[in-house]
Amino acid sequence: MSAKKKKKPSRVSAKSASKQKASKSGPARVKTDPKRVAAILKGLDEAYPNAVCELNHENAFQLLIATILSAQCTDVRVNQVTATLFKKYPTPEAFAHANPSELEQDIRPTGFFRNKTKSVIGASKAILERFGGNVPRTMEEMLTIPGAARKTSNVVLGTAYGIASGVVVDTHVQRLSNRLELTQNEDPKKIEQDLMKILPKDRWISFSHQLIWHGRRVCHARSPKCLDCNLESLCNSKDKTV
Repeated sequence: MSAKKKKKPSRVSAKSASKQKASKSGPARVKTDPKRVAAILKGLDEAYPNAVCELNHENAFQLLIATILSAQCTDVRVNQVTATLFKKYPTPEAFAHANPSELEQDIRPTGFFRNKTKSVIGASKAILERFGGNVPRTMEEMLTIPGAARKTSNVVLGTAYGIASGVVVDTHVQRLSNRLELTQNEDPKKIEQDLMKILPKDRWISFSHQLIWHGRRVCHARSPKCLDCNLESLCNSKDKTV
């Protein structure tokens, strides 16, 4: 008897394979339909019509210093520290010529006080030497200041000057943007770019303030208060408690 011919395995094109993989993984998780985004913005407006930056400050320079200190620290603790700090060091000159060891102890409660001391003194010197004692008004210039990455720069430009150069992405904005399916990214820079694409530019500043307030008051990292959330019907997060 003649041996039966073995059937050759069928070849699956790379295009077909990618389609099969996509169908198994399901549709994209990001939900950025303009109507849905508008509904989220409306809900935030209703809940937090007066949301503002909660770092106490009297000018752009104080806000810059407070924002640098706020890294890995609560705004409440920063405000406690700056209440006396800004009286002791009232100007960029005072911070620029501060004794590093003494300043370290002054800001110690905010954590990471050695690195923050270097940033605060470095930022103060940069503002004096390169910007005539004034905090600059562009992202490009802000990013040259020690301790001022995009988040800090966005906080200062948006809050102190009303300049919408981007979207502030702190831990609250990072968490809630994912829970609300406005991004799939975890990297703050990528999240910011995602949000800038779907939010009206005139909402970049207020959106961050409102989402931060929502994260602090309702949408906690652990045990979010979903029953108290006016965005609950728009949220499909696995972290929901209802």
